[in-house]
Amino acid sequence: MKIKNFINGSFQNPVANEWLDNYNPAYGKVYGQTPNSSKTDVELAFQAAKNAFPSWSQTSVDTRSKILIKISELLETHLQRFAEAESKDNGKPLHLAKSIDIPRAASNFRFFGNAITQFSSESHESIGENAINYTLRQPIGVVGCISPWNLPLYLFTWKIAPALASGNCVVAKPSEITPVTAFLLGEICNEAGLPKGVLNIVHGLGTTAGQAIVEHPEIKAISFTGGTKTGAAIAKIAAPLFKKLSLELGGKNPNIIFADCDYETMLETTLRSSFSNQGQICLCGSRIFVEASIYEKFKTDFIAKTQQLKVGHPSQNSTDIGALVSKTHLEKVLNYIEIAKTEGKILCGGNQVIIPSFKNGYYLEPTIIEIDNNNCRINQEEIFGPVVTIMPFETENNVLEMANQSEYGLSATLWTNNLKRSMQFTQQLEAGIIWVNSWMLRDLRTPFGGVKSSGMGREGGLESLRFFTKTKNVCIKY
Repeated sequence: MKIKNFINGSFQNPVANEWLDNYNPAYGKVYGQTPNSSKTDVELAFQAAKNAFPSWSQTSVDTRSKILIKISELLETHLQRFAEAESKDNGKPLHLAKSIDIPRAASNFRFFGNAITQFSSESHESIGENAINYTLRQPIGVVGCISPWNLPLYLFTWKIAPALASGNCVVAKPSEITPVTAFLLGEICNEAGLPKGVLNIVHGLGTTAGQAIVEHPEIKAISFTGGTKTGAAIAKIAAPLFKKLSLELGGKNPNIIFADCDYETMLETTLRSSFSNQGQICLCGSRIFVEASIYEKFKTDFIAKTQQLKVGHPSQNSTDIGALVSKTHLEKVLNYIEIAKTEGKILCGGNQVIIPSFKNGYYLEPTIIEIDNNNCRINQEEIFGPVVTIMPFETENNVLEMANQSEYGLSATLWTNNLKRSMQFTQQLEAGIIWVNSWMLRDLRTPFGGVKSSGMGREGGLESLRFFTKTKNVCIKY
């Protein structure tokens, strides 16, 4: 399969005719090629977006809304095709792509297609001054959207849908590791009637194509999801250029379990929050703190549940854990497991899995590590794989201190039926998103983002529409 850039409504080879190999994680083999785009390709995409902007920014809200909703409908029509492509490209179970990734991508277009029709601004009457102030929210211009490999189309559309709805034109770069569904989206956009140049998709490396987007002096806003180190590098480049920035970065999220929780619901949800998508979700609860009085019971039950998970080929309905996204990432996770052998005790998993007929695939057992020191590397550094740590705690103050003792602050999960404790912890936990007695219960109207090294800015709902617009106050004296 040969991926091409999507520029000005057409599919194009990279100008330099340079290509990257695209691997199927389930087999560990090359199955296609992706453009290794350069600054020249980004400039072509920018010019197409720049030329399209005057018309698109003046297109009625109703028309923009209808086009985005049409894209969502076409994604639903082609659900099976997109899910199969996502599973093959990323290594995630097919049933997960069918039930979560592609439906959510469709929902992103539908949500923002509707949300833009409800987006409003403020006015203020100055009594006694015979004046009125009102605020305009106008599209920024050409914006850059850079998305990661773990939820490829899901997070790609989470950025571009509000950008387009707000009247911007977009130069977007999906991850070079998982480019296929973004490539296929170009066909859908043309079929839905999105004007040429409004969305441009450039494939390539972050260090070349991604950097060219970030450095471009006329791309006025950058929305990025990815690693904290990359986010810091982007901020360093973008800040002197006074670009708007939204950075959704890493996480090392605490999952805090008190003895008064609804135990069975907690256990099933914790299994999911630990290992969904092979643990390759920034919101996974990778640090599990359990109240001492139920710790041994939890440990026994959690190990038993984890050992029942089936590691297998992504296309099989019985598969719970598919392949990790790449050989490099598998090696990174295995390295952390080696570190864990000196910092804790591996209770289950920890081994690479060789599946007959798919022996070169990137498979790994779901892994539980028992630790007694919150400051160890495996409890402080983001592993981003099917690996969790467990540790007992004695008091509320003790676990709150450990939960906040991290450079990250993306999300946290709290399991308790004590209302006073719930209110206290939600106030004091240093995280942008907190789930109480649940996990990954997402409402698209709510703000999404983290604190500390987990990023800056917020996405979701009206926050996304605010990010992708610029404000202008008008004062009229009458």
